[in-house]
Amino acid sequence: MDAADIVASLLILGIIVVSLLSNVVVLICFLYNPEIRKQVPGLFILNLSFCNLLQSVSNMPLTLVGLVTSGHPGGSGFCQIVGFLDTFLTTNSMLSMAALSIDRWVAVVFPLSYHSRIRHRDAVIALGYTWIHSMCFSAVATCRSWLGYNHLYASCTLCSARAKAAGKQFIVFTVALHCLTFLLTLIVMCVTYLKVLKVARSHCKRIDVITMQTLVLLVDIHPSVRQKCLEEQKRRRQRATKKISTFIGTFVVCFTPYVITRIVELFSQGPINPHWGVFSKCLAYSKAASDPFVYSLLRHQYRKTCSLLANKALKRSPLNPSSFRVENKASMTATNSNTTVNIQPSTNKPLSQ
Repeated sequence: MDAADIVASLLILGIIVVSLLSNVVVLICFLYNPEIRKQVPGLFILNLSFCNLLQSVSNMPLTLVGLVTSGHPGGSGFCQIVGFLDTFLTTNSMLSMAALSIDRWVAVVFPLSYHSRIRHRDAVIALGYTWIHSMCFSAVATCRSWLGYNHLYASCTLCSARAKAAGKQFIVFTVALHCLTFLLTLIVMCVTYLKVLKVARSHCKRIDVITMQTLVLLVDIHPSVRQKCLEEQKRRRQRATKKISTFIGTFVVCFTPYVITRIVELFSQGPINPHWGVFSKCLAYSKAASDPFVYSLLRHQYRKTCSLLANKALKRSPLNPSSFRVENKASMTATNSNTTVNIQPSTNKPLSQ
């Protein structure tokens, strides 16, 4: 192992640890908090965390073993199973992010009809599509024997060396896979989140007008209070932009290098630097570690649930359903007062989006 392989191994090891812990915490919060289970987007987050956990215990450890041993981890049949999981889980997680963005768009742009447009039945249908979509691509790759150990990425995944006989068929399959997963998800996220941002800015402008009118009328207000109001006004305008930039930015940064490398690999005549291939794969893996924070753990409801669970573990206070209900009611009251700029992962209360 050279220095680059050591750094990559440590990076993957860190990603595995963070991904396992954070996604397990999300699942525990989902199980313990009844209000989270009632929310429609909770199903999408549950599916996303499930995919991330499976990837953390199947694909990532084998990539780590491949880097450490500089060889093929396991037999050919076992590697094909892991390659099937790699294609299936990556595709499924991307489509789950697209579903979450659509849910937020409906909740913010159509708040009054959110309950009639997005129901648990609709979420189950959407998840069924993501599973069928992912299963189809994975099954085709498995049946055509296009899965195997790819030395460029040090992992069991789609392998161009095994698909040389297929020629154009493998090229068409790979391009279609990335267009109907990565590109489709990116387009959906950009369209929906930009519409959400437009609505959020529109409401912020209305709030700003009311704030300025109030400050003009209150001539005797203390200068420090006036300054705090103006600072809050500025933070309110930036809040929506930061959140949407995080949603789209993490997706682009983590998946784009890997997808571009995949496409270049199809048409490149010369070899690609294996260190770059492993690094792009690590970036794709890192999405599994960042998703719990981007979509769940930084939300007030999840943070409060984690706090209650920690108190229970430390035996500071009892954990009971009434504490969840009281906290959730307080949270809803607080969020309803500032519905226009709160675009965290949506809840069953559409005006809190």
